[in-house]
Amino acid sequence: MTKQLKKLYIFFFKYSLEIALVFLLIAMTLTVFSQVIARYIFEAPLSWSEELARFILIWLSMLSAAYAFKTKSHFALTILVSKLPDKHQKITSFCIHIVVAIFFLIICYYSVIFVHSVNGHIAPALQISMQIPYSSIIVASGLISIFSLLSAVKTIPKKIKSKKK
Repeated sequence: MTKQLKKLYIFFFKYSLEIALVFLLIAMTLTVFSQVIARYIFEAPLSWSEELARFILIWLSMLSAAYAFKTKSHFALTILVSKLPDKHQKITSFCIHIVVAIFFLIICYYSVIFVHSVNGHIAPALQISMQIPYSSIIVASGLISIFSLLSAVKTIPKKIKSKKK
């Protein structure tokens, strides 16, 4: 494998969530723009564009929540934690990340059950399975769980990590 191809793979896996978000935003913009053109210029509205835009928005929202968690740009209350000593802040942060990961793993589990239960339900305009838009909950909660576990591992002091090796 060439060096450039390796760099491309690393770039894709490192930024795959961001690439997906950009793609979804462009797709939603083009969908809504095509509806406006079809409705006001050609006076023939598209029957599928509103539903597609809604499904893209669902995916965009769920993946954006995961991205916000990845970049730590989500809402956090740090008033009480910031008053603790440094050691206790790290322990508290670790515990919070573990609790969040468990919470989103539970959401992921029940969303798999929910998505399985809508098997056979078809979207009226697009004629696709309703499992496609609903599966965004599975993907987002799974990603948030992974990012939370990674954040928990990062809070472990390096001395403890090196002792285990």
